[in-house]
Amino acid sequence: MQRLLQAIYPDHCLSCGEVSGSDGGLCAACWRDTAFITGLVCDRCGAPLPGDEDEDDVSTPALTCDDCLTIARPWSRGRAALLYRGNGRRIVLALKSHDRADLAQSVAPWLARAAVPIYEPGMLLAPVPLHWFRLFRRRYNQSALLARALARQLGAPLCPDLLLRARHTPRQEGLGAAARFANMAEAIHPHPGRRHHMAARKVLLVDDVLTSGATLAACAEACLGAGAAEVRVLTLARTVKDA
Repeated sequence: MQRLLQAIYPDHCLSCGEVSGSDGGLCAACWRDTAFITGLVCDRCGAPLPGDEDEDDVSTPALTCDDCLTIARPWSRGRAALLYRGNGRRIVLALKSHDRADLAQSVAPWLARAAVPIYEPGMLLAPVPLHWFRLFRRRYNQSALLARALARQLGAPLCPDLLLRARHTPRQEGLGAAARFANMAEAIHPHPGRRHHMAARKVLLVDDVLTSGATLAACAEACLGAGAAEVRVLTLARTVKDA
């Protein structure tokens, strides 16, 4: 029966749409062209670093990229699954802006693999919130979809409305780092009826892309202000400077 269904409804690549032969995955060509983040990474944001990771050397200290050395990060650790370029960028934009909410379930295993170094059982998962006006226009919060799919993968507790976006902020695209942080100032608050869920607890924030980190910083500060013991961050993609 499964072979018959596969013949009638073959699986398609989630990037290019061609028949892929893999359930909810990428075709061979798109897999080769998708920049998954592997090897040495910044322990704060997940950006790739030069050098090779020695998986057998448990004494290797946590490394930090130049951005995280110069920009205050209220969270303690972070990871990302993809580089925000090529297929990684197309997948994120399809999920975010092209009504491809179904992609969240397909990329959840990638998020789960990226989360391995920073996730601890019992951590509370929470998405970066959207303002109600943008949520009304988009009809869904892509970060909430990612967080829900990841929670299923990890068997982790999830609070989808742990945080609220108190004011409608202009889009971050095209803004410099300083303008992004100014744009997010006082924009995120804990939900009054949910803040007790994070008291003295570690929180894992989930978002689609980390660029400057301004949005995640505002969310992390809101969590810490509400009594969270620690905040870590996980994103589907990470922007990096071209060498």
